[in-house]
Amino acid sequence: MPTISLFYGLLVRMFFKDVEKHHSPHIHVEFQGNIAVYSIPDAAVLAESCRRENIS
Repeated sequence: MPTISLFYGLLVRMFFKDVEKHHSPHIHVEFQGNIAVYSIPDAAVLAESCRRENIS
């Protein structure tokens, strides 16, 4: 899983050929232990794990 960007604490990793779990090329965005997974073709949220105290 190549890291394609790291800025302001956001870590962005791209998964292009790993389509077994999410069935689409996707990126993982991680920030302070929270992870969101976005589809590359349409930017749909495929999965997320966010702690409520971090959402404002």
